[in-house]
Amino acid sequence: MRAFCNRDSLLAAYSMVSGVVPARSPKPILQDVKLIVDEEEGSVLMGTDLEVGIRHRVLGVRVEEPGAVILPTGPIGSILRTSGDEEIELNADSDRLVVRGARAEFTLPIQDPGLFPDPPDFAATGYHVVPAGSLRKLIRRTSFATDLMENARYALGGVLVELTPDSIAMVGTDGRRLARMQAPAEAENAPPAPGGTPVIPVKALKLIERNLADDGMQVHLAIQAGTAALVRTEDAVIYTRLVEGRFPRYQDVFPANVEVRIPLEAGPLRLAVEQASIVTSNDSRGVDFQFGAGLLKLASQATDVGSSHVELPIPYDGKAVEITFDPRYLLDALKTLDDATSLTAELIDSKNAAVFKTQDQYTYVVMPLTRDR
Repeated sequence: MRAFCNRDSLLAAYSMVSGVVPARSPKPILQDVKLIVDEEEGSVLMGTDLEVGIRHRVLGVRVEEPGAVILPTGPIGSILRTSGDEEIELNADSDRLVVRGARAEFTLPIQDPGLFPDPPDFAATGYHVVPAGSLRKLIRRTSFATDLMENARYALGGVLVELTPDSIAMVGTDGRRLARMQAPAEAENAPPAPGGTPVIPVKALKLIERNLADDGMQVHLAIQAGTAALVRTEDAVIYTRLVEGRFPRYQDVFPANVEVRIPLEAGPLRLAVEQASIVTSNDSRGVDFQFGAGLLKLASQATDVGSSHVELPIPYDGKAVEITFDPRYLLDALKTLDDATSLTAELIDSKNAAVFKTQDQYTYVVMPLTRDR
């Protein structure tokens, strides 16, 4: 194999692909990445940990001799980052890889590329088409609410995906809060209905999000027999196994008989919550919210830290409601919204879950803290 690669293009692909490379693995070859150079099919860089994999297109490759090579992750990354050359030559035989720039040359040992488990390519004929901007928003507004700890009962370490012929919804929860968002999507060629409750792991979602550079780009999503998901962007195909276990029946979390609806704005609310949380501690982490006519009062107190009292004018003149939240849970959601975003808080009392809704079909449910925290 011999090829001349544009350094910036190869580095950009490497930066994406190396994100799935495991630090340790019983299969040492998985700690490296594989490059295929082909003049007709195009050049592709790939990496996998067997749970998540990516195939990323490499632009600007002049192929002298097509073939494949295993690139040692550490040395290759350092070479690409430190080189000032516009073009890098890669020349590989069965035993070694030679990397040449204008004034530098590196000889590296390599492994057999035939032993590398190539991530699947996107071969689905039926799939959903989602605008990249919408998919990015879905991921950002739900993935933070997941439970990254191992959970034997529920698939809480990922985000549930719900697909209809004209929409996509994502749901994340850790049992204390729940985030759900829905966006338009278009079914192409009648994709089969996903079996069970498909849950995509957070690691894969973060990789997908990093590949959504252009909001107007159309992304293809396919769920394979309830076991895996494939996502195709303009430059990459991302494969991921689905999280095992059953997702809880999240619909039961939404409270009925909501008595109070309060209009709010994300930016001012976030700043008020941040101020009120300055004096919270691990032992006393709650912030008291007092919703009254024209005013929201936030108060917190922690021994040896101090107390805070913050006021926020609100366009509300209804029933007064007092409720206590862990401010971290509110801030996690508010940070995913533009400051000018309008939202509505739906409340019952201090013991029932609170629901925050935006006009673009985002719903966030958070459980209150008890008064005797």
